[in-house]
Amino acid sequence: MANWQQATVLSNHFWTDNLFSLKVELPPQNFIAGQFVKLGLDINDKRIQRAYSLVNPPNTSYAEFYLTNVADGLLSPKLAALQPGDSVQVSSPATGFFTLEEVPDGECLWLLSTGTGIGPFLSILGTDAPWQRFKHIVLVHAARFSADLSYQALIESMQQQHPAQLRYIPVVSREAYEQGLNGRIPQLIQQNELQKAANHTIDKHSQVMMCGNPDMIKECKTLLESMGLTKNLRRQPGQITVEQYW
Repeated sequence: MANWQQATVLSNHFWTDNLFSLKVELPPQNFIAGQFVKLGLDINDKRIQRAYSLVNPPNTSYAEFYLTNVADGLLSPKLAALQPGDSVQVSSPATGFFTLEEVPDGECLWLLSTGTGIGPFLSILGTDAPWQRFKHIVLVHAARFSADLSYQALIESMQQQHPAQLRYIPVVSREAYEQGLNGRIPQLIQQNELQKAANHTIDKHSQVMMCGNPDMIKECKTLLESMGLTKNLRRQPGQITVEQYW
């Protein structure tokens, strides 16, 4: 059973009308980047809780979450309404196996995300491990509109710190977008457009982590398996590691 800690809201930043980042004050947490905790609020004498990945790297004095405000949701509208100084319950310890520790070595690490699924990848990239283990890292973030491509300043700072290693590819599906690619990740892989943009192939020397829309994950997994990659399991290491985000 999870333990609960009361955390104080530090900030609640809205990127768009529906996308927001909630930052809360917590003692440094010794979790593994890529893991998640639960956020909870007591509503009508009942604790409503949902699992959310941590965006921050381990051992910071805060916890950060990248969320979608679902209009008819039981919890997210309440989280979206939180202001600095308000309280929220956070479960402890963090858990989950969507971590780099579960991923075998490879030449190129592909991080494929949609929407708020980029959150755990930002946590992973905030640690030393990916930069030490992989020669090349490709971060792909797909969204419906360019306004939904959050955390641009953070990603740009990572590119500046690791210019020879990190390639960032934004993908937009519902409007023309000249700063990245247009379409959906599975089709862009199938057409070899994503690989061209990254200047890297996806093969058995790659490691692919995917987080976000279940349809994207399902389609990409099927496509990657047709290309000779296999699902990564502890008993049988492969090249495809997934997080079923909702």
